[in-house]
Amino acid sequence: MSIFTKALSPAIREIRILCCQTAPASAGTREFILSTYPALKKSNPDLPVLIREAKGTPARVFARFERGVEKHVELDNLSATDVQQKVASLLS
Repeated sequence: MSIFTKALSPAIREIRILCCQTAPASAGTREFILSTYPALKKSNPDLPVLIREAKGTPARVFARFERGVEKHVELDNLSATDVQQKVASLLS
């Protein structure tokens, strides 16, 4: 079972996904968004999940936790499966 199909820890306050809408380096991230976002929002309806697409932006994801702690991982040139694994490790 995927981490994204169940409720995440309440310590996670926000998830921000950044990527380029046309760059091949962000293709895995865009595919991850299309395949995972609906399940993530269904399981965590009150969790803000922000998706920011801008030309030339490197693919990465930020997670903000309680007390303002923020962590991120780089996602450039990864497949959707690798992106899912990286994001899951960031959120767990």
